[in-house]
Amino acid sequence: MLSLAPVDRPTLDPKNVEPTTFESYSQKMREFFDQFAKVRQSWRPAGYHDLVQQYYQFYITPGAKILEIGCGQGQLLAGLQPSVGVGIDISPEMIARAKEMHAGQDHLEFHCQPAESLSLADQDFDYIILSDTLSYVYDIEMVLRQVKRYCRPNTRIITNFYSRLWQPILSTLEWLGLKYPQPLLNWVTPADVKNLLEVTGFEVVQYDLRMLLPAHVPVVGNLLNRFLGSLPGIRHFCLTNWFVARVPSPLPADVGVSVICPCRNEAGNIQSIVDRFPDFGIPAELVFVEGNSKDGTLDECHRVAQATAEKEISVYQQTGKGKGDAVRLGFDKARYDILVILDADMTVPPEDLPRFVKVLREGRGEFINGSRLVYAMEGEAMRFLNLLGNKFFSVLISYLLGQSLKDTLCGTKVLTRENYRRLVRQRSYFGDFDPFGDFDLLFGAAKLSLRIVDFPIRYRARTYGETQISRFTHGWMLLKMCGFAMLKLRCR
Repeated sequence: MLSLAPVDRPTLDPKNVEPTTFESYSQKMREFFDQFAKVRQSWRPAGYHDLVQQYYQFYITPGAKILEIGCGQGQLLAGLQPSVGVGIDISPEMIARAKEMHAGQDHLEFHCQPAESLSLADQDFDYIILSDTLSYVYDIEMVLRQVKRYCRPNTRIITNFYSRLWQPILSTLEWLGLKYPQPLLNWVTPADVKNLLEVTGFEVVQYDLRMLLPAHVPVVGNLLNRFLGSLPGIRHFCLTNWFVARVPSPLPADVGVSVICPCRNEAGNIQSIVDRFPDFGIPAELVFVEGNSKDGTLDECHRVAQATAEKEISVYQQTGKGKGDAVRLGFDKARYDILVILDADMTVPPEDLPRFVKVLREGRGEFINGSRLVYAMEGEAMRFLNLLGNKFFSVLISYLLGQSLKDTLCGTKVLTRENYRRLVRQRSYFGDFDPFGDFDLLFGAAKLSLRIVDFPIRYRARTYGETQISRFTHGWMLLKMCGFAMLKLRCR
């Protein structure tokens, strides 16, 4: 935010840009930013804008279709490396300079329009970003309704804006001549933005706070912004608020369900799983992925599949190890668009699965996560130390993901094939770190800003075999994975 460059102050007083009528307000804002465009480079604080671009790059992978509202001279849009990038700004001078600066980059286009009367060719985008834009527009609600027209089910709206806590600091910097005076008319709070998103039909997926120090300061800046600024309590002193939102959309009616059932030493449960496999009301298949059992589970899977020709059942044997490897194999072999994980220990009743799928099909969430910690459990379904561990990890992982989850270790999870494929494409961000597969999916979903929803189930006691989870060994492994995720999701 800082600049010590000795350049002229604006001749158009920002304090005179007042919200009277939309037409007069737009004219004054246009005049102000036309003037600002001429000195923009001299007053562009590299530290602040580099951090903003870095934060956007966490959400947006190169090659996406991006619409930026309030693009200025287009540096942020170009820096995100879109396959198609469209920039909108109210200032003709800003747009002229953007076109000149990015001449020859045919994947970028710039248009001079007020955001409140947005008019583009019929198209949609993967991401629509409003970086430091909500503070300037005349009517936020009108802008959000305009951008909604260019959304599809997977589109993410991302907006960042100044924290009201910083209002006196920024005003002081302007008074001292260390910041170019600007008409920040809408000092909105997070509650204001959340409300406006919801009343215009969006659903908030994630909320975050970033940037304790908006300047390049070696070592200290990295410590404050990556580490201290990510901690509970301290993070509320950050300069910028960040929201990620989506438009909830139901799935098409002609989808099917693939239920993936990893099984190792579960021979006594296979017949019951098939007998209790529910009617989803849409095409469904059951995919067993056997993990080199010692009790004849593979033979039992083949026997039951051959004896139940009226149901779609397939059997595969994993070559790797761990549940995560089995789930990936099952997902790769799945035929249908909805992917479901069902643990073969039968602690989650198969009869509950259609209710999970219904939540996904109705567009209520994009990643449906089972929760065993709502209803009373059956008998000794979960031992006391396991219960404490689950509650501890639910609090920790909710903080890491930026979305509230009550039970992060339940094996039952539901998502679409399309979102799983997107997750696979960006898996290199985390690497192969999770033998269980649960955290790999949860962290990947958070990186994609998918809406994660808890769905409560009644947890049953195991009736065959023994648990394959070691409380202390696997608990330590989970804790290390959370530390890894802290670096990748929070301290980034």
